[in-house]
This record gives sequence, structure tokens and C-alpha cells, in this order.
Amino acid sequence: MIQRIVNQSTSVSPIALLRRAAMLCLMLAIAGCSTTGTLEPPAPVDLPGPVTRYSELVIDASTGATLHQVNAREMRYPASLTKMMTLYLLFEAMDQGRVTRSTEIPVSANAARQPPSRLGLKAGGTINVETAIEALAVKSGNDTAVAVGEFLGGGSEEQFARLMTARARQLGLNSTTFKNASGLPDEGQRTTARDMAVLGMALRSRFPQHFHYFSQRSFAFNGRTIRGHNDLLGRVAGVDGIKTGYIRASGYNIVTSVSRGSRRLIIVVMGADSARARNAQVEVLIDRYMTEPASDGMLGALFANN
Repeated sequence: MIQRIVNQSTSVSPIALLRRAAMLCLMLAIAGCSTTGTLEPPAPVDLPGPVTRYSELVIDASTGATLHQVNAREMRYPASLTKMMTLYLLFEAMDQGRVTRSTEIPVSANAARQPPSRLGLKAGGTINVETAIEALAVKSGNDTAVAVGEFLGGGSEEQFARLMTARARQLGLNSTTFKNASGLPDEGQRTTARDMAVLGMALRSRFPQHFHYFSQRSFAFNGRTIRGHNDLLGRVAGVDGIKTGYIRASGYNIVTSVSRGSRRLIIVVMGADSARARNAQVEVLIDRYMTEPASDGMLGALFANN
């Protein structure tokens, strides 16, 4: 088109030529905004983690609009973000009447031997559902996750992982595969920042009566106060959950829900080099996008490609 304008410059008036040039600039600008993904600013120059494992995503939770993303559809290790799905299935069992808050979950030797983070459950003992929820949401106990997985999986954590993956597909988490209930290292356990954002929003919309567990900073267990890992809670205005995670392969992960006034965001950061770097990046993204409106081109982008 540019060459056409040049070729016609000898036979077209200067005013008409300027009009055509202006139209060309407009078309180029529109083309730059018309993508199959999301409209986003450039990725930050200094990522808080290596690009090979790092992802971040900011969603307007009320519209599903993608406000910003970096590698949001690249495969990552979920680490303890996995426990969001473990809790999803446990909440579902509660709502269906299959368990109550007082139901006792048996602790197997396999569950009791899981590495930290752990609650310190003893083989042959039990843990009630209420405490199990708190242990998963606040402490991110791997021993508790395995106990819940074996309980809801008919004695098999492997079977429970298959149930987790099946429910993930039903929710639109098309890039997520679960191999265990805890998020402990497994080469086959993969997800994306986009899928974890969808899961975070699904937990709030499907189980609003249970979402308060993700806001807890501590809980009592056997006469002790067990404190959580989410340092944004109680420190950053509007943050009300939901889950952190870490294994060596994944780096430091978090899904964060934050609300100020009528505005609510879901922010995912995966693959940071430290908890401090991860939390600092979440704060940067909150400050940058809490008041920024989504353009029409962004609306529904998150769910349009399920």
C-alpha cells in the first residue's frame, strides 16, 4: 500500500495524498491491536525469574479480560498451586454431602512420610475436614494433601490425580495435568499461568462460602498456631488470597486475588527466584493495573479460547 501511494503521488493532489497516508497509519494501528490473544504492554525488562520458567498474568476478575501477560500459556510446574484443585474437589465433596467439616480423614503411612511443607500428621491417625482445609489453604501441608487425595480417591492418590485432571478439563484448564494432590515434583505435573488464573476464579465463583479459607493467615492445630506462607495477606491492601507454591523446578509461584472498591484482579506470578521477588512483582502489577480499564479488544479474551 505504501508503494501504491508513492506511485500515485504524481497524479494525486497533496491533500488527497495526506489523507491516504493518514488512513494507512490508522490501518496499521488497528492491525497492531487486532490479535488473537490479548492486548498487552511490553514484558518487563528485568523479570524476577529466568524466562524459561517465568510467567505472569493479570485478569480483571469481573469480566475475564486479560490486562497483561508474559508467557501465560507456556507450560510450567504448578508446585503447591496444585492444592487449589485438591481443595476444589474437597469443597465439591462437602457441597454434595459426601463429607462434612467434622468428617475424619485417615492418615496413611504414605501420607505421613511426605516431605515439607507438612503439618506433622501421624500414620494411623486422622484429621478432620475442617483442619485439612486450613492445612492445605494456609500451611500447604503435603502430608494433608496426600491424605485428602487418598481419601477422595478411594484409597489411591493416583486415582485422585486422574479425578483432578478430569475436573480441570471440565473447567477449561486444557493445558493442565495432575499427577499428585500436593504439587511435589513430578515431571508430568504441568500447567500454565492462564489455567491457574481460571482455577482461582472458579474457586471463588463456585465456592464463595468456602473462599474465606484462602484469606486465613494462621490456624490452630494441637495447641499450636500454624502460620501461612502468603505474606501479602494483611500487608497489601485488598489482597484476600489465594495460594502460594514452590518446588526447585518451578521457582516461587502465587495466585493472588485482590479487590479495591469495585475492582477485582486475579494475578498469577510463576517462576520467581525468591518469595520476596515474587511478592514484589505482584505489588508492581497491582499498582499498575488496579485502576486501568480494559479495552474492548481484551474483553472475554481469557475464556474465548478454552
